[in-house]
Amino acid sequence: MFDPFAPGFTDDPYPHYARLRDAAPAYRHPLGFWLLSRYDDVARLQRSPHSVDERDLTEIPAWKRDGDVPVQANRPMRGLSMLDQNPPGHTRLRRLVAQAFTRGSVEALAPRVGALVDAALDRVAATGDVLGELAFPLPFTVISELLGTPPVEHARLRELTGTLVRALEPLSSPALQAEIRAANDELTEITRELIGRKRAHPGDDLITGLLAARHGDEMLTDDELVAQVMFLYIAGHETTVNLLANGILALVRNPAQARLLRDDPALAANAVEELVRYDTSVHLMRRITVEPLEVRGERIPAGSFVVACLASANRDAAFWGPDADEVRLDRPDAHRNVSFGAGIHHCLGAALARLEARTAFTRFVHRFPAAEVADLRWNGRLNVRGPAELRLSV
Repeated sequence: MFDPFAPGFTDDPYPHYARLRDAAPAYRHPLGFWLLSRYDDVARLQRSPHSVDERDLTEIPAWKRDGDVPVQANRPMRGLSMLDQNPPGHTRLRRLVAQAFTRGSVEALAPRVGALVDAALDRVAATGDVLGELAFPLPFTVISELLGTPPVEHARLRELTGTLVRALEPLSSPALQAEIRAANDELTEITRELIGRKRAHPGDDLITGLLAARHGDEMLTDDELVAQVMFLYIAGHETTVNLLANGILALVRNPAQARLLRDDPALAANAVEELVRYDTSVHLMRRITVEPLEVRGERIPAGSFVVACLASANRDAAFWGPDADEVRLDRPDAHRNVSFGAGIHHCLGAALARLEARTAFTRFVHRFPAAEVADLRWNGRLNVRGPAELRLSV
């Protein structure tokens, strides 16, 4: 029922998700994990107290086994980031990190983001290359400046984070898992050295803020600090690249909707929510059950690996209505998409991603009202999915 290697899946997985919702909404895959695909079930799992720590697995799924290498060794940041922590550890880490990542500090970036978008659109006008000139450079530059990483390190950091984010892909080979571990080790050392320099020479940046973050007597340990900086760096740009590219592609393919946004700037915030719903940059989310879970007549045992398909939930006609597969920038409930998560694990960087997307989408539709797709190639990934190349005739 779920074959991500089927021809055409990575180019357009949505018909596969629709069949899964209809025939097996709570599906146990032969490789040893459960897959949920309907909106109500995915949204409930996001808000549930089930674990994100893979040490809670009763049985390691076949696709996650890598010889004698412990499962935790294949998690980015060795499982020390917020991404892999349950309460109370998650609560403590998020509380400390949030002090240096407030909504006010994000909104203060609006002028800088606007300038970066305008410069990027100038380059798109010359080359038509959305991915290379806008979708990647914008979030990468913003998170680099926020954290205070020196420009001299950017090229290598881009390579390492590009490898490390593939840890979020299911069904990776042992060879890829070895590459991920090597990238994780190198990025850990780079981050540790960078933090050491910030300790000696504080700046007006996020790393300095994290070094100073306190809640009573609590502060981040050295290893926790390294993990959170790595996590923020990766999460701060890798997923936003696809958010921007997928959204622009949807606008180009739906010119009537692009015209709506061009004619009504007040629609911008809702447009971002709808475009994130329509083609989310992250398709899958995982939990490990801490107690048995009943879903659609199936009993999922405690200690099971459960994958929630965010992209499927975002197109579930039972929740969104018969036009779930269409882009409607004025969709009144678009904000109920599951793309940014919910509950205690709601995306900490959602405000930043929304600011970047809102700025890029609104300025794009004004700058290029007659854009057409000239070349499109998907990245072939199952989870963090987006174009590997997107060129437009503008």
